[in-house]
Amino acid sequence: MIKRILPLILTTSFLWISACASARSLAPEAGAPPFEELAAREMAEPASAVFMDDAQGEIMPAVGQTQTERLVIKNADLTIVVDDPVKSMDNITYLAEEMGGFVVSANLREMTLDSGAKSPRASITIRVPAADFNDALTRIKEETEQLPLNENISSQDVTSEYTDLQSRLRNLEATEDQLTEIMGSANKTEDVLSVYNRLVQVREQIEVIKGQIQYYEQSAAMSLISVELIANEAVQPLTIGGWQPVGTAKDAVQTLINTLKVLGNLVIWIILYVLPVLVVLFVIFVLPLRLVWQAWRRRKAKGKESLPPAPPSQST
Repeated sequence: MIKRILPLILTTSFLWISACASARSLAPEAGAPPFEELAAREMAEPASAVFMDDAQGEIMPAVGQTQTERLVIKNADLTIVVDDPVKSMDNITYLAEEMGGFVVSANLREMTLDSGAKSPRASITIRVPAADFNDALTRIKEETEQLPLNENISSQDVTSEYTDLQSRLRNLEATEDQLTEIMGSANKTEDVLSVYNRLVQVREQIEVIKGQIQYYEQSAAMSLISVELIANEAVQPLTIGGWQPVGTAKDAVQTLINTLKVLGNLVIWIILYVLPVLVVLFVIFVLPLRLVWQAWRRRKAKGKESLPPAPPSQST
């Protein structure tokens, strides 16, 4: 009897131990988050999310996400000497329109040289497609045979700022959708007003960010070129009988010429303006008064001659 029951007891014990081991392996570990928390984390942290590299401070794409195209703003500032600033300004205007760009601003003014002569000076600012930036600079420099007096080319990489703005825009648009749904389901008036005020603020932020994004896109697509056009005679050295003084000698000679010019102009003003005015004033005011004074003196002298002589005094 015992021999028959012993195998049954051993078999039952083995099956019970196996079942306990299986149940232990299927039970969750202590401290493990529940399923709902894992699902929430999975939804909040997609596999292709963008993360911040703490080491370099740059926005880096996660594995499986394509990198954003670089966004670079190119600008140039030139000062060149040309024979005719007005004509060169018209040529640069035509160049911008030909390349599909436009004129941002243009200014034409007249300047006075050290010699006293008048000379035109122009400045123009244009935008051209970024792909034609180098070609536009080359054609602008062809307006003169001299090297530019000033040339400054700058490039600004705004990819990081542009990517950050896009990320903020997506978050704000998602917030806008959520607020719209909440306002649609709200029943109390104060709740509707509160959500509406918040929605207005979010939409204002969205418009501001869209404007910044548009500015970056347009600035990167259309490069800015500012050109200062100076007439050739404005930079010509002072020449006296084939001699070209430089440095202090040039300043001294130029000052002497300017002083003599002022004195010559003063003499001309005295001869052609001051003297005629003095003559007119003398004829109108001084000469009549002088004639009246002389006539009065003559009458006074005649009156004294016509008086009888005084009788002699008698002595006692």
